[in-house]
Amino acid sequence: MSEQTRRPRQQGKPYRRPKQDPVRMLAFDALRAVDERDAYANLVLPPLLRKAREQGDFDGRDAALATELVYGTLRRQGTYDAVIAACVDRPLREVDPPVLDVLSLGAHQLLGTRIPTHAAVSATVDLARIVLGDGRAKFVNAVLRKISRQELDAWIEQVAPPYDEDAEDHLAVVHSHPRWIVSALWDSLGGGRAGIEDLLEADNERPEVTLVARPGRATADEILGELDEESALPGRWSPYAVRLSEGGEPGAIDAVREGRAGVQDEGSQLVAIALANAPLDGPDKAWLDGCAGPGGKAAMLAGLAAERGAVLLASEKQPHRAKLVAKALAGNPGPYQVIAADGTRPPWRSGTFDRVLMDVPCTGLGALRRRPEARWRRRPTDLDGFAPLQRGLLRTALDSVRVGGVVGYATCSPHLAETRAVVNDVLKEKDAELIDARPLFLDVPALGEGPDVQLWPHVHGTDAMYLALIRRTG
Repeated sequence: MSEQTRRPRQQGKPYRRPKQDPVRMLAFDALRAVDERDAYANLVLPPLLRKAREQGDFDGRDAALATELVYGTLRRQGTYDAVIAACVDRPLREVDPPVLDVLSLGAHQLLGTRIPTHAAVSATVDLARIVLGDGRAKFVNAVLRKISRQELDAWIEQVAPPYDEDAEDHLAVVHSHPRWIVSALWDSLGGGRAGIEDLLEADNERPEVTLVARPGRATADEILGELDEESALPGRWSPYAVRLSEGGEPGAIDAVREGRAGVQDEGSQLVAIALANAPLDGPDKAWLDGCAGPGGKAAMLAGLAAERGAVLLASEKQPHRAKLVAKALAGNPGPYQVIAADGTRPPWRSGTFDRVLMDVPCTGLGALRRRPEARWRRRPTDLDGFAPLQRGLLRTALDSVRVGGVVGYATCSPHLAETRAVVNDVLKEKDAELIDARPLFLDVPALGEGPDVQLWPHVHGTDAMYLALIRRTG
C-alpha cells in the first residue's frame, strides 16, 4: 500500500484531568463516613465544614450546598435507590457502596435540586473519576444520563406501586422511609392518608435550629436581644425557646459558647417543663434525671429546680456522656450533682425523689428529620432489644420516687411499642396512676385524647416526643 493510500492515524481525545470540586468531595466523604462507620451526619459534617473553612476552600454558599447534598441524599435515599435500580442491570446490593454513594449524590442533584442537568452530571462524573477511577466513572455517567431523562414525579410514577394496590409500599418509595416504619408511624398516628403523608413529608424537611435559654442563666428575651431580628424568632410553644433562621450557626452565638443557652428541640423543652410543673403534694426538694445524657433536659431541669430551692441529681450510665451532662450543667445557679450510674441498678435508695424524669433509650423514630440515616439503620428487631431496658428503667423510676411523687416517662419515638405499651405493662405491676399531661403543655394544640401526650413534626413542628406522667400511689 502506498503512502498516498494509507489512512491517516486518528487522534484520540486529549485526556482531561477531572476538576476537583471541594463541595462534592466533602459531601462524598461525609456519606462514606455515615456508611462505613455508622456515623451520624450531624456529628460528621460540622468538623468537615469547619476544616474546609479553615483551609479557605469554602464560603457560606459552599457550606449550604454541601449540607443540602449530604442531608438531601440521606433523606431521599430510598426513593433514589428505587430510581437507580431501574437504571442499572444488576441488583443494588451488587453495586459497590462508594459507587452507590456517588450515584445517589448525582441523583439528588438531578431530581432534588435546581442544579442544571449538565452541571450535575459533569460534576458528579468528575467526582467519580477522582474517587472511583475512570472505568467506574463511565458506569456512573451512563446511569446518571438515564436518570436525567425524567423528572422526579415521572420516576416515582414508574418505580412506586400504585397506592390502591399497596399503600404502605407506595408511601415508602414516595416518601423515602422503610416500609416497616411507614406502618408503625401510621399505627401510632391513626387516621387516613393525608395525616401519614404529612408526617412522612415533614420527616424529609430540614428542621429549624432551636435554642433553649437555660433557666437561671438567661431568658429567651435576652437571647433574642443579643441577636439580629432577622436571624431569630421566639419559640412557638416553649417560653424558653429561640428559633434560628435558616443557616444560623449556634456555635457562633455568645450565649451558646458561654453555656447560657444550648441547642434543644422545643419538644424536649416541653417535656421538661411539663414534669417540672406537674401537680405535687408534699415536699418538692429532690429531683432526678435518670437517663441524663447528653444533658439538654438535665440542664433545663437543674435551672428550674434551682428556682424552687430543689436539687437535681443527673445520672447517666455511660461515663463519656456523663461528662457531657456535667458540661451542660456547669454554671447552673443552684446545687446539682452528676454521676455515672446504671439506671436499672441505681445507687440511690427507693422513694428518694419528688420528681423523676426517665427519657429512655429508644429507636429515635421521632427525630428522623435530624438523623435521616437512622431510618435505614433501624430494624423491627431493635424494638425487642429496647423493650426490656425501657420497662426496667420505668420500674426504677417508680421505685425511686416517693409516694405522691411524679415520674415522667419520655421517649423520642412515637412507636406504640416504645410508648403506651411500656407504660401500660409497668402500671400493671405498680401502685401508680396516670395523670393528665395535656394541661401542662401550655397552649400547644392537638395533643390527642390523653392522658399522655404525643407531639408530631407535621403538627407541632417538633420532634415526635412522647410523655406520660405517672404518680406513685403506694
